[in-house]
Amino acid sequence: MTLFEQVTEDLKKAMLNKEKDKLEALRALKTGFLLAKADKGADSILTNEEELKIVQRLVKQRRDSATEYATQSRQDLADKETMEAAVIAAYLPQQLSDAELTAEIKAIIAETGASSAKDMGKVMGVATKKLSGKTDGKAISEKVKQLLQ
Repeated sequence: MTLFEQVTEDLKKAMLNKEKDKLEALRALKTGFLLAKADKGADSILTNEEELKIVQRLVKQRRDSATEYATQSRQDLADKETMEAAVIAAYLPQQLSDAELTAEIKAIIAETGASSAKDMGKVMGVATKKLSGKTDGKAISEKVKQLLQ
């Protein structure tokens, strides 16, 4: 079962159970999938990587919005965005811990032969492809900078 199909099934369950908040988040996720499919063409099927990128993007948008609302003293809206981010993030694979991320980045640095901060681009290219969906791009960037210094 693809991620799109799973979201569609969960959307139906949320409708039947009248889970209004969860329903909004799932509708946004399904809309993201449908828009991506429409961009590719009518008969297109999204790959697993494309689906994960959509989920990551939507989670990031929700978290950024929640932060913005919190700085503007709109805690009600911040809570809503945080809850939606949690619902959508449930469709991401298990995220790497800090120790696991460090080990993965060290392996990639050894694999690419990087030795200084000048090689960051080389490491980031491999790391973002390999760790896509498993962790945030910002976390990868920070860890690569830390290990190359």
